Amino acid sequence: MKGKITISGVGCCLVDLLYTDIDFKSEIIKPYLSKTRGDGGLTPGHLVFREEFEKYSSIPFDQVLSRLTNGRAYTKINIGGPSIVSLINAAQLIEGQDCEVRFYGRGGNDEPGRYLISSIQETPVLLKNYKLIDAETPSTAVLSDPSYDNGHGERIFINSIGAAWKLGDQELDDDFFNSDIVVFGGTALVPQIHDNLTVILRKAKSKGCITIVNTVFDFRNEKANPEKRWPLGESDESYRYIDLLITDQEEAFRLSGEKDPQTAISFFIEKKVSSLIITNGSKNISTYSDGQFFYLSDLNEMPVSQKVIDEKENFLDGDTTGCGDNFVGGVIASVVTQLHDGVKHPDIKEACCWGVVSGGFTCFYLGGTYFEGKAGEKRAKMLPYYDEYRKQIAD
Repeated sequence: MKGKITISGVGCCLVDLLYTDIDFKSEIIKPYLSKTRGDGGLTPGHLVFREEFEKYSSIPFDQVLSRLTNGRAYTKINIGGPSIVSLINAAQLIEGQDCEVRFYGRGGNDEPGRYLISSIQETPVLLKNYKLIDAETPSTAVLSDPSYDNGHGERIFINSIGAAWKLGDQELDDDFFNSDIVVFGGTALVPQIHDNLTVILRKAKSKGCITIVNTVFDFRNEKANPEKRWPLGESDESYRYIDLLITDQEEAFRLSGEKDPQTAISFFIEKKVSSLIITNGSKNISTYSDGQFFYLSDLNEMPVSQKVIDEKENFLDGDTTGCGDNFVGGVIASVVTQLHDGVKHPDIKEACCWGVVSGGFTCFYLGGTYFEGKAGEKRAKMLPYYDEYRKQIAD
């Protein structure tokens, strides 16, 4: 692909309030843990709406948070959300290439909303039709337990959708659909976009866009129908308009209605998703391509970065918040680089190499968004991990 490549993204963008060193196995947190799916309780790795958690606990969330943190303030405030975090990482990794990365969204006309605008302006992502409206800025309290899962770490997310309720497909202008690549990230936390995703994806494909969808835990549909699979747009027709679907294993199970990885993958293939990446925390990722976007690749597995695992054992200052979102950004950046190199069908394995090291590198700082001191800084720091990972999978 010659010339400038334009990426436009829409989806979840919010303020993350990070609380580190929360023990998910402590006696203090036990009364607030979920007992049945969708009941509004807390579950490691899952997201719950603040309003539903308050119904479940019968206590204001701020009081529960004070108990869990022993009254201490959040460790860090940061840009969060599967859409904006992945786009920021992609834009940082392709800095210097002929590419423009844009984000569409809504925030509240409040202090967190102004924080988001000023912070995003410190990154290479351009805000496009991003407005502050009379509503609360979307936010997530992120509880992090670095010792969970044998030291790999995990998080619990308590989310307030706020102003994101007001963002609909009518806000996606002609420039959005004239982009080379459109990315829909964590739309389950932007309900109007999510519920109309079939129509939006169909229009994007009719305009010749490359379409990428990365998912987030869909508590709204989990709460409404805990025994049914989650919808993605108005119908399953959405899947045939997706060039690349990136999801984690739990989300893949809930979207497909299956409980086994192989049958879940078969579901997406049967629904005509062109290519698929399923992450699974610290375990292997699964990839597949039918040859229409990425070149043909049967179902394959790739490991996480051993260099990251080895170094993380003695590293205490980071957490796993944003690992999945940065994984997506690494994949997008690799796709852009390969297209700029004139490749007709990118290599999904190469894209996942940058995804794996992007997700792994996130463990070495707090929060999903890395703020660079100068352009190209993040890529330069990640290159040794990329080189070592290529050797790892070659061996």
